[in-house]
Amino acid sequence: MDLGSCYLGGNADAVEFCPHRPFRHVLAAATYTLQEQEQDRAGTVSLFSVDAGAEDASRRLRLLLTVDTAGVFDLKWSPVLPLLAQADAHGRLTLRRLEQEDGSDTGIVFTDVCLGDISSSMCLYVDWNQTSDSLSVGLSDGSLSVVSIREDRLEVAEQWAAHQYEVWTCYFDRARPHLLYSGSDDCCFNCWDLRESPSNTVFRKKKSHNMGVCCIAQNPLEGNMLLTGSYDEFLRVWDMRLMAKPVNEKSINLGGGVWRMKYHPSVADVVLAACMHNGFAIVKVGAGDATVVETYCKHESLAYGADWQISEEAEQNGNSSVVATCSFYDRILRVWHPANLVEL
Repeated sequence: MDLGSCYLGGNADAVEFCPHRPFRHVLAAATYTLQEQEQDRAGTVSLFSVDAGAEDASRRLRLLLTVDTAGVFDLKWSPVLPLLAQADAHGRLTLRRLEQEDGSDTGIVFTDVCLGDISSSMCLYVDWNQTSDSLSVGLSDGSLSVVSIREDRLEVAEQWAAHQYEVWTCYFDRARPHLLYSGSDDCCFNCWDLRESPSNTVFRKKKSHNMGVCCIAQNPLEGNMLLTGSYDEFLRVWDMRLMAKPVNEKSINLGGGVWRMKYHPSVADVVLAACMHNGFAIVKVGAGDATVVETYCKHESLAYGADWQISEEAEQNGNSSVVATCSFYDRILRVWHPANLVEL
């Protein structure tokens, strides 16, 4: 069921629900737009209030504020604090804090905490480690950066040539924080040991993906299960105890480049995938084969941003889940209820 939609004014490429109380109703949406005459990339970060249970339809998706910025490639909320990291086309990371002055949405304040110049190349992806004292950044020149947070400033702790081409994704292992995964346009899926400097290569998978590796996700309940998504349209399942090849019986073709994947916050083994040319898919990746549970094709352009809202209602009843998605060229943000989770 559709709950609401909004035209964002720029090419929409990322959406992220805040995971922290009392801001779990707050959704961040980012845009990236090439301004050809100025040869620049401009963008916005907008905050919305999402209230799926509101009787008044106009209150289910409400714009709170918009910040003009450089073109944004990726957003991530800290796992510890209501702090949003932004990776942009000017090679910078920006951290902004979400606060509430009077206990209502009218008192929401979105404050710049710090900004760091990471590279002369574009910052394409950002991920927090679990203690939120450092971030990893994928860069358009094929480099990876690990950035430390020092009170009110960002410091590049390490940066190295990790891939031949654009690094579309990087991901800290949630159980083993010294491991960092990365995926790139060079078709490689790599793992790095951050305990050594320069970081040591744990593995480099060159032949498993037929096109660029776009996204990585780890099962929150089974840390040995890792997913990769690729331009070649496959979602692949890896067992971290056996990295010689994907767990092939669980690979699935989603009919479009798999750009983003998000595990459901409370329903085991359920993944939301943004499939570029084939809309959005909800996939069950359990003990058996991976299967598509539901598809959402209301968007008319590249399916890019996707996230689940964390809510007490959804934790108690899977069919109350709320999803936010966005599409690039038509610049649309949509919020909707999946129909089939209650059956899982």
